[in-house]
Amino acid sequence: MDIYRELFLMQQAYGTLFSLANKIQVKGDKYFELLTSRQYMAIVAIAHLPEDETTLNNIARKLGTTKQSVKQLITIMENKGYVNVVPSRKDKRAVNVKITNTGKDVLLVVAEKGIFFLEKLFKNLTTEDLETMWDLLRKLYSFDGEEHDGFEADGNLQMDKPNIELQTRVMKEFEKRRVQSNNNGNEM
Repeated sequence: MDIYRELFLMQQAYGTLFSLANKIQVKGDKYFELLTSRQYMAIVAIAHLPEDETTLNNIARKLGTTKQSVKQLITIMENKGYVNVVPSRKDKRAVNVKITNTGKDVLLVVAEKGIFFLEKLFKNLTTEDLETMWDLLRKLYSFDGEEHDGFEADGNLQMDKPNIELQTRVMKEFEKRRVQSNNNGNEM
């Protein structure tokens, strides 16, 4: 075992993860336009929590951040009319965050952009690469014994308008782009 090599690799992985997280956030902010990457992920977290459990603590846990950080995000989105903060029926000390109709409309636009951002971000990775990376990231996330409460389950957000046509169009375009990426990767 080369302990110096292991330490070097850990330092490089840590530095790369730190830089990559910042780069993805900056690029995502530009790509999404209407929401920052952090605001987008906060709304996604809200959508993946049961309606009566959208507390600041639960959103923070889902995002792996602090309640204070989530509070700042929610305040900004509340001022834009994307969310409402209402008293919790379960816990008098807590509040629940609800996505407004305006927030749902913005989420539709940003979610479409988000799908294409993900395609661009992961264009050089195969399905197997993505599976391996996801597995490794979950292992890394649990370094402190806390498992990641991810986004595997379907969201709970009820949209007012049926979006089947939009979903179909977006997924067809996404598939076309992934096929092109995979074909270009195989030609190298």
